[in-house]
Amino acid sequence: MNTAQKGFTLIELMIVVAIIGILAAIAIPQYQNYISRSQAARVLGETTSVKNALEDCINNGRTATILHSGTPGAGEEATTCVLGTNPSNLLGATTQVVATAGNTGYPTVSGVVDGAAIITATFGRNASSALDEGTMVYTRAATGTWACHSTIPAEYRPTGCTAGTAEAAITALTATGG
Repeated sequence: MNTAQKGFTLIELMIVVAIIGILAAIAIPQYQNYISRSQAARVLGETTSVKNALEDCINNGRTATILHSGTPGAGEEATTCVLGTNPSNLLGATTQVVATAGNTGYPTVSGVVDGAAIITATFGRNASSALDEGTMVYTRAATGTWACHSTIPAEYRPTGCTAGTAEAAITALTATGG
């Protein structure tokens, strides 16, 4: 009579489960780090498009009113900057239930005076918890020099952004004659 084994033993199954557990313990944190880095890079790209559109508006003297999207009012076309941006699901307050002014997923554009400007993107809503409430700030000196500073952890910060806030970026630009 042939009594060949037709399945796995309990020990073999436990070894496979242990190996899968070890692999998952290594892979899940690495995947979360990858997600955080990719979200930071995405927000940098979205903010860079705002920066480029704002640069065009500053160069053409259209800074009296800044709109993320839409159409300027009648007679305001020559002084209104339309950035042509879309809201990001990674920006805004984490606890936001209803979109409110200034907290709708758009980077905040402020300080547009005599060619200087500040663009602030605050992580929230659907951003990973490692980035939550961190900021990415572009500052423009009156001479046209842009700088990027960020308060997110260094391991997620995109190349080209240094640690710091808008105040640090403005100080750095002033020190270099920007």
